[in-house]
Amino acid sequence: MKAEKIAFGISYIDTGSALHQLNGITKFVLFMAWVTVVLTTFDLRLIGGLVCVGLLLLKMTRVPVKAYRTLLIATASVLSLNALFMFLLAPQQGTAYIGSETVLLPLGFYSITQETLFYLVTITLKYFSMFPIALVFVFTTHPTEFSASLNRLGVPYKIAYAVSLTLRYLPEIKKDYVNIMHAQQARGIELSKKAPFFARLKSLTSILGPLIFSSLDKTEEISNAMTLRGFGRHQSRTWYSLKPLATKDWLCLLSILVCVSLAILKRLFETQLFWYPF
Repeated sequence: MKAEKIAFGISYIDTGSALHQLNGITKFVLFMAWVTVVLTTFDLRLIGGLVCVGLLLLKMTRVPVKAYRTLLIATASVLSLNALFMFLLAPQQGTAYIGSETVLLPLGFYSITQETLFYLVTITLKYFSMFPIALVFVFTTHPTEFSASLNRLGVPYKIAYAVSLTLRYLPEIKKDYVNIMHAQQARGIELSKKAPFFARLKSLTSILGPLIFSSLDKTEEISNAMTLRGFGRHQSRTWYSLKPLATKDWLCLLSILVCVSLAILKRLFETQLFWYPF
């Protein structure tokens, strides 16, 4: 029986790109600034620009598309379903926000208006615009480097180290999942697309149980090892992967500050919540 493979994963991948050379602090500030700008705007022009820049940065990481293609499709599918349910629950919300009504397809309570479609496209792209930069951050930032950056920004090192362990352990969970899945398939449990959906869903319980117990065992091992090494005994600690900010980092941080300031000023001086050109 040929075991089904999982060809994608979300973790640090060192490709030696220019984004990998930036300091962890710079990339963390970029990610937080990006989220701040997205949350403060409903301007489709700005959101569309963020999507394009995010996809360009994702390409600059040199990470193969197959590493995140499945997640990209899944995210787009979930956001499309979210837009559908938003329309079903509040079909006139776009009209209420924009303040005008142009009916394209009269269906009574569920009449499709131009304003509603524009509203749903704006909201969907607004959510999607955070996806590329999140992948850029994960692909280009080593967990230890990220933890050192958090600690340098004032986060207690115990919390920063917990974040590092979490990011390091995610690929291990995927590896354990694949190994358990292959073992179950070798025992005759069908988990491929040939089996009906609900049969596959039921078969997943034979994977989740061993996966949970395996994860708990590894968590206990790590906890015992850290206790034996006296972790948390001192008030502070040094970081091997902590790097000083280079000139390119300061230039990036300055550019980020300018962009965020302009985005916030734009939002403060806007008279309408949504940009609507029609």
